[in-house]
Amino acid sequence: MKLAVLGAGAIGAFVGAAVARGGANVTLIARGEHLRAMQRDGVQVLSPRGDFVAHLHATADIGAIAAADAVLIGLKAYSLPELAPQIRAALKPGVPLIAAQNGIPWWYFHREGGPLDGRTVQSVDPGGVVSAALPPDDAVGCVVYCATEIIGPGVIRHIEGTRISIGEPSGVASERCEQISAALTAGGLKCPIDHQHLRDQIWLKLIGNAAFNPMSLLTRATLAELGELAVMRAALRSLLEEVAAVAAALGIALPVTIDQRLAAGFAVGSHKTSMLQDFEAGKPLEIDCLTGAVLEIASVLNVPTPTLTAVDAATRVAASVQQRRRTATSG
Repeated sequence: MKLAVLGAGAIGAFVGAAVARGGANVTLIARGEHLRAMQRDGVQVLSPRGDFVAHLHATADIGAIAAADAVLIGLKAYSLPELAPQIRAALKPGVPLIAAQNGIPWWYFHREGGPLDGRTVQSVDPGGVVSAALPPDDAVGCVVYCATEIIGPGVIRHIEGTRISIGEPSGVASERCEQISAALTAGGLKCPIDHQHLRDQIWLKLIGNAAFNPMSLLTRATLAELGELAVMRAALRSLLEEVAAVAAALGIALPVTIDQRLAAGFAVGSHKTSMLQDFEAGKPLEIDCLTGAVLEIASVLNVPTPTLTAVDAATRVAASVQQRRRTATSG
């Protein structure tokens, strides 16, 4: 398989390096010093499962996806509205797009079969621009359970987890998912195919991300530190319960309890969430695909979300203030 990883950051570079070790032809698409380091020294992975270095083709050219049999989209969700037309222009027709973003993906309500079937989630697909360029039928759903971080250009720390679940949005079994799963599994990753319950898994991850990510930013705490005080555990529980209520209104059956989901988050340990890492690096934040999308769906379904609304607002203010201060300083 020829796999292109578009957005080879912490997750994308880790997955690409692992899949390359399994024998696939992998191209990483990235930018900046991180790209230059990967071109020069390869992808260096530091992992409790064993450190390794993978030397593979890396480029800044989105057009490199033209030769791919499948594309893993590791871009942040907020990048897709702008880049989707360029991606479409470079792709061969029908190439599967493995959507590895956090939160609600652009394809979510495509063939969903529930009360909002066919609906466009404006928070992640404003005006339908993403769906117009990247047809939902080309999407392969993906839920990433790996925790990774970039600790230096070209250097990825793999903290825990190797599972990447995939499935068709339509719920129908497909040969392309079998091929993708085989390539990831050959690279030492776990890649179960779950066509029937993939949306349940999206919400299982999302209820945690919509709570832990913004709270970690607002407190500057690691996941372990968020669990140290009872008052914070109670606040996080309220957030998880509100997001779970939105999921329930869509007919989602979460496979674990709120207590189990909280415990799993705290158990990751002294890891900064991706949102906190982005905030500290001065990058844009994944607010719209996480809390923003949940609030949008909650509004349509008339599900009250007072705690999530407040946390979403506070996170947006923190991001706005930081950006304004950085602009003032650089000016």
